Amino acid sequence: MTVTQPITPVVLSGGSGTRLWPVSRAECPKQFIALTAPQTMFELTLSRLDGLTGATPPVIVANAAHADIIRAQGSPDMTVILEPCARNTAPAIALAALALEAQDSAMLVMPSDHVITDVPAFHAAIERARALVAQGWLVTFGIEPDAPETGFGYIALGEALAPGVNRVARFVEKPDLARATAMLAQGGHVWNAGIFLFSARAFLDALATHQPEMLAAARRAIAEGTQADGTIRPSQDAFATCPSDSIDYAVMERAEKVACVPVSMGWSDVGSWDALYDLATKDTGGNALQGSAHAIEAERCLIRSDGPNVTVVGASDLIVIATGDEILILPRGRSQDVRKAVAALAERAPKP
Repeated sequence: MTVTQPITPVVLSGGSGTRLWPVSRAECPKQFIALTAPQTMFELTLSRLDGLTGATPPVIVANAAHADIIRAQGSPDMTVILEPCARNTAPAIALAALALEAQDSAMLVMPSDHVITDVPAFHAAIERARALVAQGWLVTFGIEPDAPETGFGYIALGEALAPGVNRVARFVEKPDLARATAMLAQGGHVWNAGIFLFSARAFLDALATHQPEMLAAARRAIAEGTQADGTIRPSQDAFATCPSDSIDYAVMERAEKVACVPVSMGWSDVGSWDALYDLATKDTGGNALQGSAHAIEAERCLIRSDGPNVTVVGASDLIVIATGDEILILPRGRSQDVRKAVAALAERAPKP
């Protein structure tokens, strides 16, 4: 009888979500907000674990400032690791791997703020990867592209290792439009979704080889921290010494046994108001209306209000976002310019 290695979902929830300002704020970033459904992004992430074979209660790695929100929106059986400071994804995953080292779970690492509409396809992709994970491979999931996106990193696929699983030939930085178009035409390239599956020990072994200082700092942070009532609080002094790096740069681009499972599963990172417009239900004029939002003789607008009634008349291709204290208006297609509004807000803020 084959014993299936347990899978522990590891949900990364440390992001600040500034690209969806003014709804997403530092004190309550986008993962804790209902953007695409009645549930929050964090709640949707946990719900897609239902029915996953061999799954154990999740581990959440979060900003210590969000501890109360995590507990309110999460499950009672989860373990919460509260990062005392932000050190990027590789150290965050290292903390989770150390917490799971003894049982050597397969860690299903996921951001807390993505959309996956085809959950059965996601689960099937996980199943395709499990045999390689048991052999010590580090597996990433690649989204089959449908457009020459320049906002994502890409993965070039190498030889087939198993049905539906390929060795990673190389990781590709976010390309310009010409290169993205060429990769799409060539085939054999997928978007890097930032979702991973590997055993805790395989990841820690990779850190020991490629990032020994990071592993040492994370071990010290766990050892010098506290654990009680399902909450792990690593030492701030120790964790602050940890090199800050992403999992891709720190491990995945350096390790030998790295594989990718290409999958089409209705994925979006909801990384902008334009992305949210693409996901939203629309009226006959192509308007996406959320909250106290109304459109009259308007076309192709995203209008969202969490505060006052907002009515757009006779306009087209606008993004209008209203909260209780801020209103954002910009053309569709330019939602990445939200950063300019956030920067201006910081300039206007009273100086200490």
